[in-house]
Amino acid sequence: MARILAIDYGSKRVGIAVTDPQQIIATGLTTVHSKDVIEFLKKYIAKELVECIVVGEPKQMNNEPSESARFIEPFVVHLKRTFPSIKIERMDERFTSKIAFQTMIDSGLKKKTRQNKELIDEISATIILQDYMNRNKTLS
Repeated sequence: MARILAIDYGSKRVGIAVTDPQQIIATGLTTVHSKDVIEFLKKYIAKELVECIVVGEPKQMNNEPSESARFIEPFVVHLKRTFPSIKIERMDERFTSKIAFQTMIDSGLKKKTRQNKELIDEISATIILQDYMNRNKTLS
């Protein structure tokens, strides 16, 4: 099987998470600068088989797109053009940053480590991926 890759896209940083080839476990991969994400993905996809890219979809509580959606939509269009053979899916990312931060607290990480925004983005991408996997299990 191929991996599923998830992206928590931000205007400065992009958190990335992937599944194992059997699509059982979601794991944080890295955080890259937003201007470098397409090149990073090209290199990653050249060496790893990826069947789907899940991009977090920021929404407000009323289900309307959030302010940051205006940065993400052009990125999603660019992804589809760059990787036309890979399925691109969207996943609601409401509360992922808060959940990621709480996960860091629950894990016993020290305050200095919890201030690492790159780690929060990577954990957020992992949460998006895990939510996507859970949703697809219930749909099967």
